[in-house]
Amino acid sequence: MEENRPVGKYFEEWNVGDGFETNGHTITKADIVTFAGLSGDYNPLHTNVLYAKDSVFGERVAHGFLIVAIASGLINQMRLFEGTTEAYLGLAEAKFTTGVLVGDTIRCIGTIAEKRLTSKGGGLIKLQVNVVNQRNEVCQTRIANILIKRRPTENKDS
Repeated sequence: MEENRPVGKYFEEWNVGDGFETNGHTITKADIVTFAGLSGDYNPLHTNVLYAKDSVFGERVAHGFLIVAIASGLINQMRLFEGTTEAYLGLAEAKFTTGVLVGDTIRCIGTIAEKRLTSKGGGLIKLQVNVVNQRNEVCQTRIANILIKRRPTENKDS
């Protein structure tokens, strides 16, 4: 193993179609309350039991961006991108398809949908992320655009 080599994969080590599945995380009331406090999003769908009871969900639902954040954490816990991510360039085609409720356990299924060199010689991967619950229902989908380090070239003078 190279000295000081990052844990994560370099651009050259990813192939279109490569995939992974994360561990799960069970959504708690504390997750929702903490996120509401951090984000300032106190929408009654998330924070008011009586209001949410009459909603399409029938109870409080987790914030969509809370699930995005937890999914990001689940992926990062796998260390696949640790030390090789140069920039998270954004997410595209994000869809929130099924509400995530307290007690639901979510996990992520990731697949490399595309990879290409940028005009400046960097490596860009498009990661398809599907967040699924314990019933294997897709709750969210998105494409993450991630700039990944290229493998360093060896110095031939050493």
